[in-house]
Amino acid sequence: MGTVLQARAYLTSQPTRARELELARHLEAAIAEIRRLEALMTTWRPDSDISKINAQAGGSPVRVSSEVFEVLTRSQEFAQKSSGAFDVSFYALRGLWHFDEDLTPTLPDPAELRRRLPLINYRNIQLSAKDKTVRLAKVGMAVNLGGIGKGYAVDAAVKLLRARGVVDGMVQAGGDLMLFGSKDGQPFKAGVRDPRSIDPSDFFAVCEVKDHAFSTAGDYERSFVRQGMRYHHILDPRTGQPARGARSVTVYAKDATTADGLDDAVLILGPERGLPLIESYPDAGAIVVDAQNRVHISRRLQGLCTVLHPPTPGI
Repeated sequence: MGTVLQARAYLTSQPTRARELELARHLEAAIAEIRRLEALMTTWRPDSDISKINAQAGGSPVRVSSEVFEVLTRSQEFAQKSSGAFDVSFYALRGLWHFDEDLTPTLPDPAELRRRLPLINYRNIQLSAKDKTVRLAKVGMAVNLGGIGKGYAVDAAVKLLRARGVVDGMVQAGGDLMLFGSKDGQPFKAGVRDPRSIDPSDFFAVCEVKDHAFSTAGDYERSFVRQGMRYHHILDPRTGQPARGARSVTVYAKDATTADGLDDAVLILGPERGLPLIESYPDAGAIVVDAQNRVHISRRLQGLCTVLHPPTPGI
């Protein structure tokens, strides 16, 4: 998934050596579950379900695993509710921007960008629940689950840990974090990174989290600055350009799949349109640093989040 994975179990007392080893096995199993799902959803392997779907764009439907079908179904939900701000078919733009290990501070050819934009349309992702098949309606279309797959994998790992009797803990994949149970009977505390600080451990806010996911999308990862403008990897599928609605969005939700799907959508929409979307989901909240560096805290996070200092200014 191109990120760091972390799984932890929290205990109220020092475990025996046997218990330590047992917990280690559980945590390794959680990471293995994430790797299993990655193999189904990655675009870096030609044998993944997603690669097979993309290879058949404009052609025959592709039968996929139940997990991939579920993630695509949820993706369509977020696309509809965000009026297309979240759209996994943005991957029609692959190769035009270079934000991964090939990070290059260059802009795509405008004519090629215009040519590909019509290929981005979640309505042309055809799902058949009867036989769990997926079809992309046009040649050149492609999907990528980078904006939701990590959250789904985190939820799957937490489900596995709970089934194995781990009561309190956390699973994290990059900016997607699920904190379940409690820490010594108290809520966990999660920091919200300052999007312009050069110190990645500089948190401008801290929030109490118990049995909730905490997912952050920001314009500061995988980015470059050119002629006074910041360019980053979260693309607005409506324009093909990096999102300009906010600098960072941290979403609080009952599950990591929901948090992961909403954070990108709100980053693209900005707080005026994004916060009503957050409020439409039961038990969800968000803290947003907008494009002007102002902080917005949604209704459900009022009283749970404390701003420690204003976010650092900068491009």
